[in-house]
Amino acid sequence: MRPTFEEDFEPPFIVIEPSQQTTAFVFNVPHAGAVYPESFLASSRLDPLALRRSEDAFVDELFLNVVEMGAPLMTARFPRAFLDLNREPYELDSRMFDGRLPPYANTRSMRVAGGLGTIPRVVADGQEIYRSRLPIEEALRRIDWLYKPYHRTLRHLIGRTAQTFGHAILIDGHSMPSSFGGRDEAKADIVLGDRYGTSCTGALTDIVEAVFRELGYTVMRNKPYAGGFITEHYGEPALDRHALQIEINRALYMDERTLRRRADFEILANDLAEAFGAIIQAIDEDWSPRSVAAE
Repeated sequence: MRPTFEEDFEPPFIVIEPSQQTTAFVFNVPHAGAVYPESFLASSRLDPLALRRSEDAFVDELFLNVVEMGAPLMTARFPRAFLDLNREPYELDSRMFDGRLPPYANTRSMRVAGGLGTIPRVVADGQEIYRSRLPIEEALRRIDWLYKPYHRTLRHLIGRTAQTFGHAILIDGHSMPSSFGGRDEAKADIVLGDRYGTSCTGALTDIVEAVFRELGYTVMRNKPYAGGFITEHYGEPALDRHALQIEINRALYMDERTLRRRADFEILANDLAEAFGAIIQAIDEDWSPRSVAAE
């Protein structure tokens, strides 16, 4: 049986490749997808704008300049409210589904308890998404048709990059609400998440922080966002594969109420291009690729 959403998400994700990859960086934006199938909208108790509260709206566009710098950019087209790629494959809330969950499902994680599992129960502001329970078969189809191919492709990009350059650096791009957390977090323009120093070398985080500060942005580390499944799963510094999450304050570039770009959207996009250019240059100059044995 063909999944009802398959044609809506064709393709389900996009990899924009440079004419030649010239850097060990790979950029990933998993939460900017904005394609909402009619069947999904019909099953939700929320209006489309409320569903979009979970989006990292426009972050894929903000990151687009990295392709001209020789780095691939991977983005999802399906929305985070439909399936969250920054989770384990089977973080599922048994209260959401009719039918028996597979025995390997993780039903007790903190993210599931908060309604933000692989198939989210709520949007970012805590509102319930669905009118009624979903068949468990629907959840498993989303994982098989969307989640697994996405991560398979991301693993391939990182593996290919490591094979070519001797190391790989994943930058995972997200956005954050300006009002999240306490007073200090609300002031941050950029939050860097490196899983408290475990997902990448500290030298990478130091350089990224210094570059953004030089451009006038306030930067915090790991508070309130230390990095999710993607950063934790793909960051393996012992294997010279590094992952860093970058959260951008939405108030810098969009109206958080209407989800429309602000007039200074291009200013931020240009600043990000300057920042990523400087980061790539600094890392590539200081981090000579290791020789890779021929196959």
